Order: sequence, then C-alpha cells, then structure tokens
Amino acid sequence: MADCLTIAGREYQSRLLVGTGKYKDFAETAAALEASGTEIVTVAIRRVNLGQNPDEPNLLDALPPNRYTLLPNTAGCYSAEEAIRTLRLARELLDGHKLVKLEVLGDANTLFPNVLETLRAAEVLVKEGFDVMVYTSDDPIVARQLEEIGCCAIMPLASLIGSGMGILNPWNLQLIIEQSKVPVLVDAGVGTASDAAIAMELGCDGILMNTAIAGAQRPIQMARAMKLAVEAGREAFLAGRVPKKLYHGSPSSPTSGVIGKN
Repeated sequence: MADCLTIAGREYQSRLLVGTGKYKDFAETAAALEASGTEIVTVAIRRVNLGQNPDEPNLLDALPPNRYTLLPNTAGCYSAEEAIRTLRLARELLDGHKLVKLEVLGDANTLFPNVLETLRAAEVLVKEGFDVMVYTSDDPIVARQLEEIGCCAIMPLASLIGSGMGILNPWNLQLIIEQSKVPVLVDAGVGTASDAAIAMELGCDGILMNTAIAGAQRPIQMARAMKLAVEAGREAFLAGRVPKKLYHGSPSSPTSGVIGKN
C-alpha cells in the first residue's frame, strides 16, 4: 500500500521538504532538489525573486511548476503583521496559491520562533483561507493551540535554524506527535542523515531542511543522503523496533532444543 504524506488534502510520495536558499546558484539549487526527491520546496518571499523584480533572475525558472509544489514562507519576519503581509503578496505573485509556511521569529540571534506572534498570524491567515504549515517551538501546548486554530501541519524545531545540532528534545517531539491529528514535520536543526533518520523513527510525518543540504561540502551528494535517511527512518518506524531492555540480553538464536542441553 502507498505510504503517502497528505497535506491540505494533497498526497505526496516524498516526506522530505527542501528549502531553496544558500546554494551557490540556481543550477546547484535545481540539481540538489532533484537529487533529494522532494516534491515540496520552500521559497522565502522576502529574499528570493519570484517575479517581483523583473530585471533579476527568477527562481521559478529553476523550479518546473509541474514538478514541485511551492511553499512560500515568511523567513525574516518578526511580527504577525509582517508575516501576513508577506503571504498575501505571495498569493498575488503565485496566482492565488494557498499552501504557505508561516514563521515569525523572536530575535535575529537565535531565530527562535515568537509563538505569540505566530499564533496571532496563524489565526488571521487561516480565516483568510490559507493552508498554513507553521514553524513553532517544541512546546506541545503551543502546538495544540496552532492545530486548534486550523493549521494544516505543525512544524516544531529540532534545534535552532541552521545550527545542525540535531534533535535536542525527542521527548517533546513525541508528545506533539502523539497528540496531533495533522502532520508533524521537524523544521530546523537537522545537520546530517542520522538526524533525519532519528526524526522519522520518532514518528514524524516528514522533515523540512535547507542548511543541512545547501551548507554541506557537496550539497547534491548530501541531498541524496537525506532522501535515503528519510526513507529509512520511515521504514524503521513502520516496521516497529525491538523494545530496549536495560541489563538484559536476548540471543539472536533460540536456546530451546540446543544440543547437549535438556
């Protein structure tokens, strides 16, 4: 049976979402996205030209619309008003596009989310008909509030954006996963393939990453590694791991009927 990721009523084969920033050029961006197998790509409306600057290279030229679902995001926004205005602009630029990623940052040093402003923005955007995927802290209460507002996916951080520190609080992530009725995707902090596999083994529905691929020494090779890690982690989660047994070993082969033993 197909194991699809469903977001806002649409099914996707890949559970890896990839950003389009920090690559050396659009050609490398396109090659890395292709290697990752992703179907959803994020674009920072405030930082990337999607047609608002007609005299500059347009990122959309490297992203075939029949190949990728665009996910406009509000990277660089520090207030609900900024984020709302940015996504309204995205809807105009992309002919009524509804699926968006909301992030409202708390400060420029940590890029930690401002959850109060995020909640304010989410409420307005959902009422305006946007399908909101939302970057947030790993606070289960805030995650629940965002889902109650009507966000179509909850995206808690694993660690700070761009830090590559991996999953620092798996317990909170599991609490969010267990309570949520919408997809939960790790957003921010993944540094390498093992981080991605662990997130998927915890039961996350997917992962969004940018720096881990674009900042690697060989981005295209890392994109392939992340694709395989997400797939392996998902398979392991579905298979169900053996329980951990502290101070208790269990032989791989059966002990009953061993020659020389009664």
